[in-house]
Amino acid sequence: MDLNYTPEQEAFRQEVRQFLQDNLPDDIRERVQKRLRFTKDMIVRWQQILYKQGWGASTWPKEFGGTGWTEVEQLIFEEECALAGAPRQLDFGLRMVAPVIMKFGNQEQKDKHLPGILDGSVWWSQGYSEPGSGSDLASLRTTAERDGDYYIVNGQKTWTTLGQHGDWIFCLVRTNKDVKAQEGISFLLIDMKTPGIDVKPIIMLDGEHEINDVFFENVKVPVENLVGEEDKGWTYAKYLLGHERTGLANVGQWKAMMRRLKEIAREEQDDGHAIIENPRFRDRLAQLDAELRALELTVLRVLTNSSGPGPEASILKIRGTEIGQRLFELAMEATGQDALAHIPDALEPDYDGPMVGGMNAVPAAGDYFNMRKLSIFGGSNEIQRNIISKLVLGL
Repeated sequence: MDLNYTPEQEAFRQEVRQFLQDNLPDDIRERVQKRLRFTKDMIVRWQQILYKQGWGASTWPKEFGGTGWTEVEQLIFEEECALAGAPRQLDFGLRMVAPVIMKFGNQEQKDKHLPGILDGSVWWSQGYSEPGSGSDLASLRTTAERDGDYYIVNGQKTWTTLGQHGDWIFCLVRTNKDVKAQEGISFLLIDMKTPGIDVKPIIMLDGEHEINDVFFENVKVPVENLVGEEDKGWTYAKYLLGHERTGLANVGQWKAMMRRLKEIAREEQDDGHAIIENPRFRDRLAQLDAELRALELTVLRVLTNSSGPGPEASILKIRGTEIGQRLFELAMEATGQDALAHIPDALEPDYDGPMVGGMNAVPAAGDYFNMRKLSIFGGSNEIQRNIISKLVLGL
């Protein structure tokens, strides 16, 4: 693999950089760069700006309204967006349910759901994990019983990220209890305005409302919302998780965080010294930087595989999440005493608190605790190691 970008790719980078400079709203940029609280409006507004440019879905093929960009161009775009301070696009629609609909959905489902994902008008949530069914997803207990032209759904989903904003949710449900666990699961698309759905917040350790419980009580879902075949949902779920795990490498986001971390580390502390002068800290930072660069190359190798994401995506998930956790750990260490206990008001733009390296220092501790989840969601890293040992190493 040629590790150098071609002149055409460098020209593409400049085009993306100029677009971001001209079109990324300042209020959104400020919130992202200072790690302040996000709003639904910010993400939707940014998605609509990208949509008008024709860049709403960098990973989609042109036939569905995507850019048709190469894998390298996609990485360049994501990296430049992260460096410029653009919010991450909503993965649940663009990177998760959309690829499933494209590959396994019927034409009516493609026509109905893909446009709303692309233009940002429909917010999707993910209904996979349940109490007691996280890493062992095949043990899920939410049921969908056929009743004429409807499925009647009962059960509970949990850890539903940003589900309080959801318009639709894609869910794994059990449609057959008399077969092997993986063989009795179906993939349903559910309108969250349907009677019988109740979304309840889960407040995290840092005091923020990011995740939710979603309860289903006799929820009527039209049979036409079944993706693919009944009882074949496990196949579609694995396909979706391959795309999710590839995205969890987060190379662009981590490169932007690395740049900010270096700025923080070079800033003088009260004693007149910068933490970058500490050889132990500097060595850890250099090691992490090298690992991040190696991850970027590995992502390119996986994405250019013509067969699409396979079990190798588990490698990206492990390395990407571990690197992310260590980045936020070093950021908290670099901010030192300014990494205070969580202060909700510190996540608003008008907060007049300590700044380190141009970034609000207060959220550093909350970010550190929040990012412990990275090695759990999308399939825990322990499960990913089992997948690698069986499907990659053949052990």
